[in-house]
Order: sequence, then structure tokens, then C-alpha cells
Amino acid sequence: MKLITLFLFFVSILFSNSVVMPSKTYSTSGSVTDLITDNNLLYVATDSGCVDILELKTQKSVNKICVPQIVDFIGDKVASKIYSVDRVDSKMLILSQTKEGYRRLHIYENETLRLVINYHDNLAIAKAKFVSSNTVLLALLSNDIILYDIKNKKQQWNFQSSLSKFSDFVLNEQKSEVIISDESGELQIHSTKDGKHLKTLSGENLDNVYQVDTKNGVIITAGQDRRCAIYKGYSSYYKKASFLIYSVGLSPSGKIGAFASNEDNDVTLFNTKSKEIMQTYTGSRMSITKIFFLNEKEFLVSSDDSVINYYKIDKVK
Repeated sequence: MKLITLFLFFVSILFSNSVVMPSKTYSTSGSVTDLITDNNLLYVATDSGCVDILELKTQKSVNKICVPQIVDFIGDKVASKIYSVDRVDSKMLILSQTKEGYRRLHIYENETLRLVINYHDNLAIAKAKFVSSNTVLLALLSNDIILYDIKNKKQQWNFQSSLSKFSDFVLNEQKSEVIISDESGELQIHSTKDGKHLKTLSGENLDNVYQVDTKNGVIITAGQDRRCAIYKGYSSYYKKASFLIYSVGLSPSGKIGAFASNEDNDVTLFNTKSKEIMQTYTGSRMSITKIFFLNEKEFLVSSDDSVINYYKIDKVK
């Protein structure tokens, strides 16, 4: 009887610490750098110079938008790495690599790829996202933030968020505010209307914040200091990981937080209100680049790999 009790005890421990494998996967043309969804389609930016368009339900490829190749420093033609992708109305924004460390910006619309910003503009853009159909928010590696009018090809405003190197930004759901992270560990919040500084969040991360996300008034960070911070209203706290946290994500309600929690590239989910750990999900072979929630029950995880993992959350605490 004692042996049976002991056996059941160890089984319960094993079960409680179990990790979940992906339910299905999506194959892409290269390592994934960014992804978004729109109308049941998945748009995947890759380092192969293409945006793969996949059906969410069937995982089948329906299209692929590729930017022109570039010439590297030894004169060879190579794929232009895509850094970010976004959509608004019928327009797709594609930020990609060009020569000498600069970036270029294409708009894809009506099956036509139009170059908006090119090498001669001398902009080292790290990330770009739509604010409206005709305006794009640009973040430079220097932490200069620019609201760019793609129709008239001019800057509406610009400012330098801080003297630290830029890491990431995220827009709120209304696209009225941008939250900027950098090497300082602080978060700067600005209005997208005029660039006005609204707030600084600090105290939870002590080093570079690689990534930031926000949903429903909740903000989550991915820290080099192995801290996943949560800011909500006037309260804040952090969850500690065993390794550098490269990526984070929030469910649409902001009730579920997710972070890359160890050197095996596992993702841990937790309740942002109670702080309780929910479950750990495994299966990513390389460093995680994006944790993207489709809804409160499903999420995707991409990495420096040509595979995106899909997970279903069976229990929400």
C-alpha cells in the first residue's frame, strides 16, 4: 500500500510539471521575424526576404510576397531580411534590409509592391507599424521615433525616446499611444498624435527590455535581467525566469501573460492578476521571436526557425 501511495505521489508530481507540445505547426520559407493575422490569414515575415501568407485553419500556403534581393558587401545577391510586417485596410507594410545597415519600406497593395523609403533616405529603421492607412510609426536603432506620412513622403513629427539603444515598441489597441522599450529597462509612453511624452514606467527591469506587449491596459516586458514585468494601472511586479527572456505576449483580455522562460525555449503562461503559473509549453527548437495570442484559448509561438507552433489552452485559471 505504501508503494502504491508513493508511486501515485511521484506520478502526480510528474503530471503537474508536465509540458505541452504543439497541437499543429505552420511551415514557413525562413526564420520568422514577425507575424500578424487578418481575416483568418497568417502573415509571416521571414529572413528569406518573403512574407508568407498562410491559412490559419488549414496551415496551407496561399501566397507569398517577396521583396527584391540586395547585394551584400562582397557583391553577391542575397535575400533581404524582413524585420516587420503589418496590415491596414488593403495595404501591407514590409520593412526589409538594404545595404550598409539601412532599411527600406515597401507598401504592397493591389498586387503591386511600391517602394516608399529606400537606401538613399539613410534610415536605420528597426521596426515599423501602421498608425493609420497613410501614416507609419518608425523606430530607428538610435531610438529616434518618427511618424511618417507614406502618401506625401514626409515626417509629421519625430523625437528621440532616450539616449539608450532602441529595443521594441508596441501600439495600444486604439493606436493612440506607443510604448517604447530600450536598453535602460524603462518604458516610455508617448502619444501618436503629436509624439508628446505621457509617462515613464520603471523599477521592474534593471537591463535591456527586448520586447514589450500591451492588451486591455496591461503591459508585459521581456527582460535581459530574466524578469518578465507586468504593469497595470499603478501596480507592477515581475516574474523571474531561469534564462534571458527574449519574448512575451498577452491574451486579448490581458488576463493571460506568456514569456519565454528557459534556455530550452519553453513558454510559460500565467494569470496576470493572481500571478499564478498556469502551464508550460514546449517544442520550439530555437530562440523565440514572437508569442502571439489568437484569442483567450489559442496562441502561436515563432522562433529563429522555419516553423510556427500552435497551442491550445485547455484550462484557464
